[in-house]
This record gives sequence, structure tokens and C-alpha cells, in this order.
Amino acid sequence: MSERIRYSSTTLACPEPTVLAAFYADLTGGEVTFSHGEEWATVRCDGGRLEFMGVRDYQAPRWPEDSALVHIDFFVDDLDEAGARAVRAGARRFDHQPNPAHCLVLADPAGHPFCLSLIDEVG
Repeated sequence: MSERIRYSSTTLACPEPTVLAAFYADLTGGEVTFSHGEEWATVRCDGGRLEFMGVRDYQAPRWPEDSALVHIDFFVDDLDEAGARAVRAGARRFDHQPNPAHCLVLADPAGHPFCLSLIDEVG
């Protein structure tokens, strides 16, 4: 195969791309590099880009019922500290936590599940 395939970004549907981009820029220490109103926004962060696509009549996924969804995982050094930071930025902690000693499952402001995971416990 002559063409190399490289990871570029993950795109999330949401009701307000600029709001969600600001949340993830704050959460990751990234930077909003593109914003086009209610249609699209981009965050450049460590490891790539997060893209946010505006969708009318957006319905947030349900956790854990919709657990087959794609979600984003972030490595952290301190789970409690990172979880508190995420909540201050606008995240919501889910009641259902399948592996609380290793991972914290939260919802971003649009309701997408994302995980904060401890680096030193990943195999």
C-alpha cells in the first residue's frame, strides 16, 4: 500500500459547535482554531483535533444505554483533580461508573460521554 493513513480528528455532532469547542479547549488546554457559527468549530489539542458539527434537533446519547457510541478518552494523572476540573468547566458526572478506580465517565455540555482515565493503570 503506497498511501499512508493517519489519524486526523474526531467529529462530534452537537447543538452549538462554538460552545462545545470552548468546553473542550478549556478541558484539554487546547485552542479553538476555527469557528463558523452554528455549523462547525475545531479545537487543536495534544494528539490531534476535535471537530464539532452543528445538528438541528440534536438528541444527546444516553449513558449507559447507548454505550455502543463512540466516546473520547483522556489520560490524566489525578482522577479526582481532573474530574473536578471537568465539572467546573461544565461537564456532568454520570451516576453509572463501570470502573471508578481507573476511569471516570462524564458528559460534556451537549451530553456526549467522555472518559478520564489514569495513565499509570493503562496496560
